[in-house]
Amino acid sequence: MWRSIPVLFLFTLALSAPVVAGTVAEQLRVPLGFSIALWAKVDNARQMALGRHGADGGTVYVGSMKAGKVHAVRYDGALRATAVTQIAEGLNLPTGVAWRDGNLYVAAQNRILRYDDIDRHIDRPPAPVVVTDRLPDDRHHGWKFIAFGPDGKLYVPVGAPCNVCAADPDRYALILRMNPDGSEPEVYARGVRNSVGFDWQPGSGALWFTDNGRDWMGDDLPPDELNRAPVAGLHFGFPYCHGGDIADPEFGQQRTCREFEAPAQKLGPHVAALGMRFYTGSMFPPEYRGSVFIAEHGSWNRAHKIGYRVSVVRVDGERARSYEPFAEGWLDGDKVRGRPSDVLVLPDGSLLVADDEAGAIWRITYRR
Repeated sequence: MWRSIPVLFLFTLALSAPVVAGTVAEQLRVPLGFSIALWAKVDNARQMALGRHGADGGTVYVGSMKAGKVHAVRYDGALRATAVTQIAEGLNLPTGVAWRDGNLYVAAQNRILRYDDIDRHIDRPPAPVVVTDRLPDDRHHGWKFIAFGPDGKLYVPVGAPCNVCAADPDRYALILRMNPDGSEPEVYARGVRNSVGFDWQPGSGALWFTDNGRDWMGDDLPPDELNRAPVAGLHFGFPYCHGGDIADPEFGQQRTCREFEAPAQKLGPHVAALGMRFYTGSMFPPEYRGSVFIAEHGSWNRAHKIGYRVSVVRVDGERARSYEPFAEGWLDGDKVRGRPSDVLVLPDGSLLVADDEAGAIWRITYRR
């Protein structure tokens, strides 16, 4: 049974939950002029996708990982969330969501599902159509961020089924693209250990994506990566080379780093860079426009934790020119108060931040 919960009730729940009110909401920090506030409470919120939008409001769809659910967050003309509705449950790692032509696509580990005409049937969701069930079913890096590119293709990453290994290069550690009906799948990029976020640069149309570096090379190696793939067929180094210039201890003697694409920007080591978006709005100051916002989920095996924030990479054309924190406070010393998992630009130019640890979606606004 599906049910919509008024957001006022959700906020009442949030205020009674210490992890949200007593810690996260009071600790979050953004630059001067910006504000951050709870927008909606969503269980284990991971990737977000913008659905229908009009003068009277619209919908944001939200996948999950541990919860196995997909939700719809409806908002009004003032961009205030008004209701959260569960539209699917019992799915296997339904992390990724993408919306196109009124239909919702959900990545559930080895399958892509489609919920037709979802915007008009949120309260009574249709049975899903299987777009494809031919993706690997390995649980290791089996969760998937998905999105439609400017070419109309659905892009689907398949992570390495390991920390580091030479798995089948036509099946793992890559980014696929396919037609919306699942036909004609092809490899777009190789040597990608585990991408959980990508977007296309306005103007150039080039694909940029985050990639999580391997573990067990120490606290400070290798860096996570922000990569640029303007054309199909490029190789980004895994498992032979990390960060553009670090040979893998096990596989690095087989091929040299010079053979592969270097990152557009090296990110922090083990920050677990996940969802990313180019800022296409006009609410934020001009220096942020065209920049990349990245949700850094945070390290899990580092001696001292790192990440647990939203960072920003300033971009000039094909080049990244700076990398710095933007929103922080989810990490207090080594105490985790939340974990950013995705970012999404709303039509008014405000920025949503999904937080799967606190079960929340935050909204960042700017007032001149």
